[in-house]
Amino acid sequence: MTDSPLDTAHAAMALGGEAEALRFYQLLADTPLSLLLAREAEGEAIEPQVFELSDGPVVLAFDSEERLAGFQSGPVPYAVLPGRVIAQGLAGQGLWLGLNLGTGAASETLLPPEALSHLLELLDVAPQETAAQPRRFDAPRVPQALEQALTLALTGASGLAGGAVLAAVTYDSGASGHMLALVGATPAAEPALARAVAEALAFAGLEAAVLDVTFLSPDDPALQAMAAVGRSYAIAAPAPDAPAPMPAAPGTDPSRPPRLR
Repeated sequence: MTDSPLDTAHAAMALGGEAEALRFYQLLADTPLSLLLAREAEGEAIEPQVFELSDGPVVLAFDSEERLAGFQSGPVPYAVLPGRVIAQGLAGQGLWLGLNLGTGAASETLLPPEALSHLLELLDVAPQETAAQPRRFDAPRVPQALEQALTLALTGASGLAGGAVLAAVTYDSGASGHMLALVGATPAAEPALARAVAEALAFAGLEAAVLDVTFLSPDDPALQAMAAVGRSYAIAAPAPDAPAPMPAAPGTDPSRPPRLR
């Protein structure tokens, strides 16, 4: 079976340090996981199947339906939810999360309640609004961990913006730092994009003040100045002629995590 991104990140975490661990948690937060259920979902209520292991009560999730099918001998009820939503639903329940158990995958692991709480702490960020006038832009100089976290965050922003540009910035006050310009985002998408960037900073192990975010139109002169010296990020557009989205499955709204019974 082909290694998944979680396999690669977990293997790197085992051999690396804090940066590799944060990258694994960032991937875990946004990866759709197939959560094994005790019975079919009823309305907004989801009841995961709980296994009593020596370490404690464990619920099981798999990063592909193929791996879930390989674990079970027949059809079973399950829900596909991002890792962050599963962590929210399990919060305070004293439950472990068994990831890809029984599959032999590189990411096969048991995550204790403390690890899930740590993930939620990393996600508990909020961007702060500031006002400043840029005076000049230069080539960006940021840690590789931030480059990787931004790339991953913007990959998940498909359809929310047309692209992004990162550049070093000096303000008229004399202060300096870095600025990320998100291009062509609608006002409705701006809060989600700003939060995604704030999360990327947390997963890079950096303070939120390291990076400023602005929203520019494609014809803004400031964008042209940034693009001349900065690094550009492509953001995929929605698939053309995509079918209308299906109604959200129970628990897929991060603001309304599933009710675990």
